[in-house]
Amino acid sequence: MVNMKRLGFTLLAVMAATLNALACTNLIVGKNASADGSVMISYSADSYGMFGFLYHSPAGKHEKGEMIDIYDWDSGEYHGQIAQVAQTYNVVGNMNEFQVSIGETTFGGREELVDKNGIIDYGSLIYIALQRSRTAREAIRIMTDLVQEYGYASSGESFSIADPNEAWIMEMIGKGTGVRGAVWVAVRIPDDCIAAHANQSRIHKFNMDDKENVMYASDVISFAREKGYFNGVNKDFDFANAYNPLDFGGVRYCEARVWSFFNRYTDRGDEFLPYIQGATTEPMPLYLRPNKKLTLQDVQNMMRDHYEGTALDITQDVGAGAYHTPYRLSPLSFEVDGQQYFNERPISTQQSAWVFVSQLRSDLPDAVGGVFWFGCDDANMTVYTPVYCCTDVVPACYQEGIDGANDVTFSFNSAFWVMNWVANMVYPRYDLMIEDVKAIRGELEGTFFDAQGAVEATALALYQQSPEKAKAYLTNYSNMVAQNTIDTWKKLGEYLVVKYNDGVIKRMPATTFIGKHSAQPDRKLVRPGFPEEFKREIARQTGDRYKIIER
Repeated sequence: MVNMKRLGFTLLAVMAATLNALACTNLIVGKNASADGSVMISYSADSYGMFGFLYHSPAGKHEKGEMIDIYDWDSGEYHGQIAQVAQTYNVVGNMNEFQVSIGETTFGGREELVDKNGIIDYGSLIYIALQRSRTAREAIRIMTDLVQEYGYASSGESFSIADPNEAWIMEMIGKGTGVRGAVWVAVRIPDDCIAAHANQSRIHKFNMDDKENVMYASDVISFAREKGYFNGVNKDFDFANAYNPLDFGGVRYCEARVWSFFNRYTDRGDEFLPYIQGATTEPMPLYLRPNKKLTLQDVQNMMRDHYEGTALDITQDVGAGAYHTPYRLSPLSFEVDGQQYFNERPISTQQSAWVFVSQLRSDLPDAVGGVFWFGCDDANMTVYTPVYCCTDVVPACYQEGIDGANDVTFSFNSAFWVMNWVANMVYPRYDLMIEDVKAIRGELEGTFFDAQGAVEATALALYQQSPEKAKAYLTNYSNMVAQNTIDTWKKLGEYLVVKYNDGVIKRMPATTFIGKHSAQPDRKLVRPGFPEEFKREIARQTGDRYKIIER
């Protein structure tokens, strides 16, 4: 039974947690925990109304005295200027040309610690660090130096920061208006472990003597004492408890997504379930050793998770509708007759603007080793296409504003809108239609995985001749694959409209639309109606109203 009082369950707490919980999820895999020896991090940019596109910043040399205008990544509000550096690196998405990759989730934390005069917001911090760093450790130093010099303009954040050799979680929160800088802790994830974070601070106690694997602000404890967040001895200091105290939403909306990852890939899911359900307050570890080495596909598919087959499965109750959709409309909490209720919040969610999995490999040149597997919209309803970190021309379908597309302007040339068009056909009739989507999604992604070895062998041969030739080849490949995927997805959308038109199902070969079959569809229609349990519920609720009475 959920102990609401123990977790500080109040309407205000739920509302605050709901706002934060609309954000993101990161998964992290160390190089010895992955099947191919790569470091991997994933990210979903979850926010209603956000337009999904692939960010790009080209490498460049800059004059002394050059300044950068900083605009808030979320609101677009102008914050001010900072000094540019002499050399910046190519960044595509959330990965740079040296295979440094950064993701984030917002935990919010104590509202009074937001610096309203700060210049660097969390989004700008990520992309500036990617433009300037060659390793994860360097990115951490750059990020913490930037907020110290210019002030931190956002609320509490957890960052995944990785390169081909190591992965870190860094958690940061400001000091309030009028106090420049931030308090922060960064912990390296052991190479043989996995970790995750999802809008709740996850760093609790940390080893202050382990200088190799732990970094932190010199005043991270003293500042907490000063503010009255902590009054114990140093060895008992807990970053999360001090700066982001746990509430109901922090557990059930946020930590539950971390639990889902641990539940699938470690043997300790049952042990931690009571924590997620509110029976205990002992938090899960920051990282764990997995029960198998994870593949790229494992991480991609984990980003598609809806708690299927677990105690939190949302596909089997009335909220899933007749066709067992694993989605719930926002907001996360609702009221009936004065009682507060909530919806589960899984990793995969309809409000995602884009998702990625970064594959970072130390045994290959950076241009070949770093692959940014990218997709617009919900991870479950998109296709991850490979974008190599040397790519310096963004695929047209992933470009910001292609054909005038934005958050309120549709275009069939925009990957974001094509993916949303298909997804929003499927959501209401999920059971009926999702297998068609999975079949084509699996076929496309399988083709990319099968081709990866040959593509990279060609790139390596070109690299020996000239790194620039290899970069051009991989840029062209990344662009071709993305465009072909969106062209195929348009055909999938047309196929779904025809096959499922007006609530019936036409008997059609599953891959007709990509030219694998030329057979004509069977003109006999299938009338699926409602599933048996749904029909029984209609009869139960309506009594005699719809009974057929013979006269």
